[in-house]
Amino acid sequence: MYPLIFTVLALAGAGFLARLVRGPSLPDRVLALDGLVTVTVAATAVVAARQGDDVWLSVLVVVAIVGFVGTSAIARLIESRGA
Repeated sequence: MYPLIFTVLALAGAGFLARLVRGPSLPDRVLALDGLVTVTVAATAVVAARQGDDVWLSVLVVVAIVGFVGTSAIARLIESRGA
C-alpha cells in the first residue's frame, strides 16, 4: 500500500513542480510552492505512520509551520505589490 501512496504523492509533487517552473504569474508559483509543502507534509506523515516513530511527527509540525508562515508572508507581499 505504501508504494502506491508514495507514487501518488510523487505525481502530485511533479505536477506542482511543473507549475512552479512554468508559472505564468507569481501567485501561481506561490500556490505551487504551497502545494509542494503540503505534499512534503503528507509524505512525512506517511513515513511516520510506516515507521511508527514519533520523531517524524516533530518534523511534520515544523515543516507545516514553516510552510504556513512562508505562504502567509509571500501572500502579504503579493497583496502589497498589487500583483
